[in-house]
Amino acid sequence: MPFLCAHVSGRSMHQIESITMANKNLGKAKTEKNDEFYTQYADIQQEMNAYIEYNPDVFRDKTILLPCDDPEWSNFTKFFAQNFEQYGIRRLISTSYAPESKKIKAWQPTLFETENPHFDADKSKTHGKIFVLDRDTNGNGKIDIEDLQWDYLEGDGDFRSAEVRALRDEADIIITNPPFSLFREFMAWIMEAQKKFVIIGNQNAVSYKEVFPYIKNNKLWLGKGFKGGAAHFISNYEDTATAGNHVDGMIRVSGVVWFTNIDHGRRHQPLDLMTMEDNIMFSKHKEIKGKGYIHYENYDAIEVPYSDAIPVDYEGIMGVPKTFMDKYCPEQFEIIGIAEGDSGKELGLKPFPRELKKLNPSLRDGQLYYIDADGIPQKPYARILIRKRTQQ
Repeated sequence: MPFLCAHVSGRSMHQIESITMANKNLGKAKTEKNDEFYTQYADIQQEMNAYIEYNPDVFRDKTILLPCDDPEWSNFTKFFAQNFEQYGIRRLISTSYAPESKKIKAWQPTLFETENPHFDADKSKTHGKIFVLDRDTNGNGKIDIEDLQWDYLEGDGDFRSAEVRALRDEADIIITNPPFSLFREFMAWIMEAQKKFVIIGNQNAVSYKEVFPYIKNNKLWLGKGFKGGAAHFISNYEDTATAGNHVDGMIRVSGVVWFTNIDHGRRHQPLDLMTMEDNIMFSKHKEIKGKGYIHYENYDAIEVPYSDAIPVDYEGIMGVPKTFMDKYCPEQFEIIGIAEGDSGKELGLKPFPRELKKLNPSLRDGQLYYIDADGIPQKPYARILIRKRTQQ
């Protein structure tokens, strides 16, 4: 589950205090690795519908692995089990992490486990579980969640184990909400096996060195996404953090997205944009209306602080926010790179003159900067550099 701070602008003092406590609790969860949050059924359904609508056979005859799951709590297994026949899935496999490894307080096995002949009180604490659905086991003529078979894994269910790695290699598609503390490692784990996938993560992960090269080379992109760029997740941990739009027993996280390499229709929908001239005349953004676009001092590109302010007729390079990625249409724009740290240096961003450090101590080589109307150097938040794609 991704980790992000909540926005606090325009909040009451009570709301700000609540958000501050939420961020402390999220930070604690990240530090202690208490980061196994459960995705809502409706959110899974909304995302998977995007792939089904684009390609009705996307899951047909495929083995789907849900490696960071727990069917007794999670909705991923429930969703795919309920849609097993409709989607034409060949085999569904999900694995869970051992309770002692998850460090869940006041844990006790469910009736689902204790009333099953497989139940082992010792293994229940220290071993992960594997759930498999591939046939009609109860003879009622259909394959659904009632036919799910389970057993204990040999180990604790860690996705990095040889046991779960073998399941990864067997699978065609990997779908899950991985622990946000292990997102980089989990992404590398998927990509090394060259699997299709749909996973949840922090939108800031687009700039990770383990992620961005794949985005740039059109081997990874964002999914349809959560409504409003935020989602509520169910949590079993104490001190569940909440922030805005409070829902009891849940945690709300902003800036959460789906990462995937499975195609869907939304990413081929070009943005409806105005020309540069019209933006300068009519833009709703005060930074641009009547002023125009700022040119960076250390790179030949213009600053575009909002995705809807991208000038459709500009032929040069533009620096846009990371939030542009959930609107990115590869037929409309090409990605040049990301202006952040070593990546920015590799793109050729010039070092800033050291005397400017006195005016803005936050300046860093490898990041873009411009000079504002008062002569002060300003460093925008990490920008993705794009250019209008030349029509073939």
